[in-house]
Amino acid sequence: MANPLRNIIENDKKEMLRLNRLADQVEAFQDDMASLSDAELQAKTPYFRQLLAEGKSLDDILPEAFAVVREGAKRVLGLFPFRVQIMGSAVLHGGNISEMRTGEGKTLTATMAVYLNALPAEGVHVVTVNEYLAARDGEEMGELYQWLGLTVGINTSEKSAAEKREAYHADITYSTNSEIGFDYLRDNMVATKEERVQRPLNFALVDETDSILIDEARTPLIISGAPEQENTQLYIRADRFVKSLTDEVDFKVDLEAKTVLLQDEGIAKAERYFNLDNLYGASNTALTHHIDQALRANYTMDNNKDYVIRDGEVVLVDSFSGRIQEGRRFSDGLHQALEAKEQVQLQEDNRAMASITYQNLFRRYKKLSGMTGTAKTEAEEFREIYNMEIITIPTNRPVRRHDEQDLLYPSLRAKFGAVVELIKKLHDNGQPMLIGTVAVETSEMLSQMLDQAGVAHNVLNAKNHAREAEIIANAGQRGAVTIATNMAGRGTDIKLGPGVAQLGGLAVIGTERHESRRIDNQLRGRAGRQGDNGYSQFFLSLEDDLMIRFGGERIRLMMERMNLDESDSVIRNRLITRSVESAQRRVEGNNYDSRKNVLQYDDVMSQQRNTFYDNRNQVIEEEDTLVDVLMPMVERTINRVVDSHTIGKPEEWELGPIVDFAGAILTVEGTVTVEDLQNKTQKEIEDYLYAIAKGVYAAKEKQLSDPAQLLQFARVVILRVSDAQWTDHMEAMNELRDAIQLRGYGQLNPLIEYQNEGFRMFEEMIAGIEYDVTRLFMKAEIRQNLR
Repeated sequence: MANPLRNIIENDKKEMLRLNRLADQVEAFQDDMASLSDAELQAKTPYFRQLLAEGKSLDDILPEAFAVVREGAKRVLGLFPFRVQIMGSAVLHGGNISEMRTGEGKTLTATMAVYLNALPAEGVHVVTVNEYLAARDGEEMGELYQWLGLTVGINTSEKSAAEKREAYHADITYSTNSEIGFDYLRDNMVATKEERVQRPLNFALVDETDSILIDEARTPLIISGAPEQENTQLYIRADRFVKSLTDEVDFKVDLEAKTVLLQDEGIAKAERYFNLDNLYGASNTALTHHIDQALRANYTMDNNKDYVIRDGEVVLVDSFSGRIQEGRRFSDGLHQALEAKEQVQLQEDNRAMASITYQNLFRRYKKLSGMTGTAKTEAEEFREIYNMEIITIPTNRPVRRHDEQDLLYPSLRAKFGAVVELIKKLHDNGQPMLIGTVAVETSEMLSQMLDQAGVAHNVLNAKNHAREAEIIANAGQRGAVTIATNMAGRGTDIKLGPGVAQLGGLAVIGTERHESRRIDNQLRGRAGRQGDNGYSQFFLSLEDDLMIRFGGERIRLMMERMNLDESDSVIRNRLITRSVESAQRRVEGNNYDSRKNVLQYDDVMSQQRNTFYDNRNQVIEEEDTLVDVLMPMVERTINRVVDSHTIGKPEEWELGPIVDFAGAILTVEGTVTVEDLQNKTQKEIEDYLYAIAKGVYAAKEKQLSDPAQLLQFARVVILRVSDAQWTDHMEAMNELRDAIQLRGYGQLNPLIEYQNEGFRMFEEMIAGIEYDVTRLFMKAEIRQNLR
């Protein structure tokens, strides 16, 4: 039987051999490129484009094109890509993920693959986690691309549509994942093709791939419109009610799943509180939904961890990066539940007009690649969801960081006492430190302890992330102490100050294990860049969230067996690290299942979204006439109406409703009578009514001398009806997804039920669009002054 581990190792060896051969080919051009003048080197870009026009492939020109970028980088940026960077860039060109350690120069690595893929002039998107990095990398690396004759655009949220269009039509565009996503959705809501800003999605190179394609993939992008009338008082009443409940008696919290369920006693209290006979009666679905969200807000989400209050608003905090998520709100009433909990102004819950998950957005690119320092733990997810392999690139110099075993303390008090002691000791020697915390609250508490201990320091968390790059860039200077929430400042290199290497390099101290091993590895990886000295140490306690949720009780029993007291005892044991990593793997598995579940449901919507957007784009792209779109809609509407009223024998047919339809929707009332339809077959009735509809269309065509006016009118009618129906359909699909889970209790697969029901609802939406378009177009009076 084949050994899967051996296969993986063999495949990795083969890939390394291939990459080394490619690197040899690129380095073989080194002397030739160095001998060229600036003008001759710059002339390579039109030369490559000519080769592509003559039928050469990107793979054919890769070695020489990479060599051109290397030499260009040396002249323009003063940087000359290492051999391992050539290998990393070849992985990116292949549509895979290049895993390179922190400090190995991923930004420079990307330049070769970006240049090569920009040559066909179909657009390359370099995607970063925030706008600071998009602007920084776009400006710094943009110098090289522009020197080589390519155009560069930087797309940020504050830019106008015209500026965005210019940025997207450049050869290379730097932007954030969220801005590309929102621009994609907005482009599929425009009324004319001239309003679009993006081109077809060609090649995306995603920096910090794991952060964007994994961590942020749990939350779909949503563009909202005006809300329907809402009862904000219901949020406040639900919040007051859940605050009156008693844990374990009225409700139970599942910490692992982060869910809250009302117990029988809680249900009885709700019925008394809201004066109801049955809380789960059909007429109380809105109330039960509000109570569920209030329970989640009050008992699974914490201020200064999951969100912060800023200027009287509830602002979300990214649980992975510790950054504030500007403009993001929880959907489905959860954000309002948090606002009620914190007693701030409730904002209206808008209706979703367009939505897409990051998984389905990035799978729309012809080619997708990425780079990160930490992705191997998520190899299965990248392979299954994005069809990308993770290739680990060796470091340019050997890693010299010293990673200590985890230290476990019985209590938070003992743990943080030990953390402060270590910080004081290292600070007295002048060794710089980066201290990672999981929550804003923890960083502020530790900051107060360091103030009391007289240790000068910087705090970097979701409340002051504007200075993050500046603070993190100086974290390697002698005596610097930097507290950072998770991976704040990611993407900014920490260079060691003079004399710091002799002190042991940067010391990374983790005050808690994150639920994802990748985040711990990212924090640890900030030390020991490019062969620098470095040190890392994680501190844990039995009162940490991760330990409480997974396995803390087992370790506590082990401590009791070892007769360790509950005061300040510390355990150094590989068993602890293994137990914690086992717990992290469980959480990662849960998170993967959660993201996969979101994706499976969104895949249903994705098929519908693609069909809807394709049909919509056909209407927008049309330049002559929409008769071939509009009249088949009218014909199908007629056929549906006739079919529904001609069931059974002809004497059982309901001709009256068909006559009513003709008078109300197709033509003037009284034009069609029951006598006109009698003694006709079903097909003859359909043909008769369609002939009338064609006559109405011809009359409108004659009425307008300018065909462009008829085209514009038909376009406006189809788009307005389609967009209104699509918004209603998305809302109905969201409600279906929430309700469908109950069918699992009836031994039915909720996903299959969602697919079947969703397909039926989509068909109904299409029928509804065609009916409304028929009614509006056929009955409308078109005047010459139409604009």
